[in-house]
Amino acid sequence: MLSRFSAQSERGRAFLRMPQPSPSKPILLAGVVLFALGAACKGPADYRADADKEALALVETRRAKLALGDGSFSIEPPAGSLRQRLLAGEVAETEPLGLVECLEIAAENSRDYQRRKEDLYLSALDLTLEHWRFGWQPDASADARVDGVGDEAQSTSGGARLSIDRLLGNGMRIAGDIGLGFTRSLLASDGWHPVSDFGGSITMPLLAGSSRAIVEEPLTQAERNLVYSVRTFERFRRTFAVDVATRYYRLVQQYDAVGNQERNYDSLVLLRERNEELAKAGRLSDIDVGQARQDELSSKNSLLGARERLANQADDFKLFLGLPVETKLVFQEGALAGLGGGELETIELDEARAARYALDHRLDYMNTADQAVDSERKVKVAEDALRTGLTLAASGRATSDDGQPFDYDFGKSTWSLTAALDLPIDKLPQRNTYREALVAREAAVRAAEQSSDQIRNDLRELLRSVESRVSSYAIQTNAVELAQKRIESASLKLEAGRADTRSLLEAQRSLLDAQNAATSALVEYTLARMNLFRDLELLHVDAQGIHYDPAEFRDP
Repeated sequence: MLSRFSAQSERGRAFLRMPQPSPSKPILLAGVVLFALGAACKGPADYRADADKEALALVETRRAKLALGDGSFSIEPPAGSLRQRLLAGEVAETEPLGLVECLEIAAENSRDYQRRKEDLYLSALDLTLEHWRFGWQPDASADARVDGVGDEAQSTSGGARLSIDRLLGNGMRIAGDIGLGFTRSLLASDGWHPVSDFGGSITMPLLAGSSRAIVEEPLTQAERNLVYSVRTFERFRRTFAVDVATRYYRLVQQYDAVGNQERNYDSLVLLRERNEELAKAGRLSDIDVGQARQDELSSKNSLLGARERLANQADDFKLFLGLPVETKLVFQEGALAGLGGGELETIELDEARAARYALDHRLDYMNTADQAVDSERKVKVAEDALRTGLTLAASGRATSDDGQPFDYDFGKSTWSLTAALDLPIDKLPQRNTYREALVAREAAVRAAEQSSDQIRNDLRELLRSVESRVSSYAIQTNAVELAQKRIESASLKLEAGRADTRSLLEAQRSLLDAQNAATSALVEYTLARMNLFRDLELLHVDAQGIHYDPAEFRDP
């Protein structure tokens, strides 16, 4: 066994020492192929960069075409976000926050917002796959092997092959390939035996699957899915902005309620101290002192509850923004003062005009309506699958002579022509798919109708809500003024001994209730107006915040 192995090793060394022939065309061709294969090798980072470049370009193009967004888009989390700086201890609290700052923080930290961006990206990535399926698909491979018996190697071989394939819109598939192979016996010194071959094939459906609309349906649907995703993402951005604004203003409203309660408590403390001094002087009874003390304690308890609600609400807001709950939030002054003052603006919109405009511009409704069209195409695809199939195919291949990789005798080439008929004898799976497509079409039509009805209903409610909030704010503003006058009057009468403490306490409670109600009406009006313009698709979100202009409202 040892002698056989040694003999084989000597043959191998003899082969290595054997003078090599001068480079020939087959050797050069093999070198080019191997070089191309090496150059085509990419790492994961390269593939990721290619995918991002292609998918993000599609997203930006579609957003620009639909006039949605500013053209910039990325799914990479921003570096140096507020959350990261807080967790790293670089900052201990937020800068004074306004609505714009809250929108920015929510967009960069919200997990839901990030997931929505990724959904849009993945839709574009799906479209790149469909583009690839209808483009030229090159492929290359290479192999090398050694064959032997027992512990003795007898021959070696290797080769490389290049191929290309493409599906056309009419269902025709074209394929071609060229290969180069080498064999050599290790037991003899007859040198390498290069052989090359090339061939191609064409396959063409003539009946089922021959329509361009049927063949390109996956590409068409992928294109439309990306449009839907762009609309969905932009609609989400707008509803998300309204959600941020809603939480922000309700939190600011709670801050205002705590402030009102603190001022009410301080007033009651002063009233109780004043009554105690008057009681000592014999000018008030113990009943008046007790009433003031009772309202003071009740106000203190309400203040504690309001502060607790504020703390809970602030923590919920931090979680919503994606910030650590230990973060100290600092808000800009005058957030409520900028919402209104004096009389609020009424919105004069005709319900029928508003409904028509919304149905022409609502991004979510456009998707629902277009998906009904998609369902109609799916029915036609399912109908086509029930047809008889007839496919023609032609193929040919030429192989060089042994040792002559560039000499072909085309008289020895092989070819074939085939026709395949697929009769619709047992089409139960296709039958079920067709019936399911019919059901899905009816469901899509109903979904579009329901969406239309829901939009009309929501607009009616929002229009009534805005009108009601305008009146409510006016009423509560007047109530605040009246309560303040009652307090002044009751204080003077109590000082003069012509009124009891109960009248002043009731006026104080009325002022607190009216102040909170006025703030609530102002916030509810702002949110109702924002929701109305959102549902009319008149709301825009950009780096400056949330904008909505009734002047954009026009008849469709």
